[in-house]
Amino acid sequence: MTRFTVNNQPVHYKMDPDTPLLWALRDASNLTGTKYGCGTGACGACTVDIDGEAVRSCQRTIAAVEGSFVTTIEGLSRERTHPAQMALIAGNVVQCGFCIPGIVMAASVLLKKNRNPSEDDIRAGITNLCRCGIYPRLIEAILLAASVQRGDETIDAPPAPGTSPADAAREVPALMPRNR
Repeated sequence: MTRFTVNNQPVHYKMDPDTPLLWALRDASNLTGTKYGCGTGACGACTVDIDGEAVRSCQRTIAAVEGSFVTTIEGLSRERTHPAQMALIAGNVVQCGFCIPGIVMAASVLLKKNRNPSEDDIRAGITNLCRCGIYPRLIEAILLAASVQRGDETIDAPPAPGTSPADAAREVPALMPRNR
């Protein structure tokens, strides 16, 4: 049996129990935000949250997650309002975007466990690879996300999915310090 919960929905995959979770999510559930990068667990593009842990889904079989709660980028926040998503957008971190879903998922797990991470905590917790080299901006964005999550700062919501580029340019997220 391969029954578990994905994005708060119970699922039962009628696939080989040795199927990597990545392919069950992408092919059977059409949750394509979880990306295939290297297939070896090194890059982190396939990172999902399994029971509060950042896990490389290419390295976990569906049998191994029996009874677990899995959250993918689609289940984190469809409106892109999770502090990690908003901070990456506000900090202009996203370049090609391929690695971003896995990075956001790793960041969301880090921020659940540590509301006030240091730069070293972020480097240790976000081991995902990015070919665009976003690391300095990424660290700043995760620090901002932690600040937003604690309520120290706010970020205007990003443009809604499907917003035209011209409209999005008029709605650039702005950092707004709170009580400073």
